[in-house]
Amino acid sequence: MTVIAVIDLGSNSVRMTISKYHQDGHYEVLGRLQEMVRLSEGMGEDKILQPEAIKRTLNALKNFKKSLEEYPKARVRAVATAAVRQASNQGIFLAEFEKTMDFPLQILTGEEEAHYDYVGIVNTLSINDALILDTGGASAELILVRNKESVHEISLPIGAVTISEMFLEKNVINAASLFKATVAIRQMFGDVSWLSDAVHLPLVALGGSNRTLAKISRRQRKITDMPIHGYHLSMKDATDIYQEILGKNLVERQKMAGLAKDRGDIIVGGLLPLIELLILLGGQQVIFSQAGLREGILFETIRQETGQQVIAPEPASMTID
Repeated sequence: MTVIAVIDLGSNSVRMTISKYHQDGHYEVLGRLQEMVRLSEGMGEDKILQPEAIKRTLNALKNFKKSLEEYPKARVRAVATAAVRQASNQGIFLAEFEKTMDFPLQILTGEEEAHYDYVGIVNTLSINDALILDTGGASAELILVRNKESVHEISLPIGAVTISEMFLEKNVINAASLFKATVAIRQMFGDVSWLSDAVHLPLVALGGSNRTLAKISRRQRKITDMPIHGYHLSMKDATDIYQEILGKNLVERQKMAGLAKDRGDIIVGGLLPLIELLILLGGQQVIFSQAGLREGILFETIRQETGQQVIAPEPASMTID
């Protein structure tokens, strides 16, 4: 039995999953932590991590380090995604991270991030053909899956925080601002030549903003006992909820059941890539995933070290965030 902790330092939040796995491929989650740190806040065109954002992130990581003291023999794999990947001052941040945590931080490429998303999903959801969308704070990963195999993987520099800061108001969303954001996203998607191969395929969605859509839907349907992992939503239901969100100001959005208060100012921008892909590709349903990058790293580790296929738990026990 081996204990492993996977830390995912994202652009909007930092998460850690501690698991133990056995030689037969079984694994069990021992603990999960998450804090919203918004590391990519205010990076601007120069892509500079801001002092306050760094401070918030390091404080959260110190709490994670205390939790790790309960597992002195745990192996730790810490990875960073778009915010640190894009940062012009990443060297300073990496040094501060290692000084704080006493172990190094690996910066994933966009393609590596997309690949781990794929591994996490294909081992926990029954999908054969689909387009996967992971919308983070500063990037969005797209993976085209055919016959359970990944045939295309790409990372785009758009996310909930970056779209919101570049185009949208925090309170009432202006129509002209939304149009500018929509045009920019459509142009970016238009440059992905293979997206046409995903027409009419189911869209598998992960990332905090996308999962918020499922949480709102569950609250409206009064079925909160149903797990997010594997939850289905029709295109009409998804666009209806998005239209409802658009019609509210910041305070009203923050009061919506299922929408975390600290996500209210970025939810419109965070959901825009998903809505645009549904319209562009004519997808009729969204399937939500709780599994993603952290599970992908865990599953690849299990396969490499045991030679066994992962035996995943039931959807109800998947990551909660």
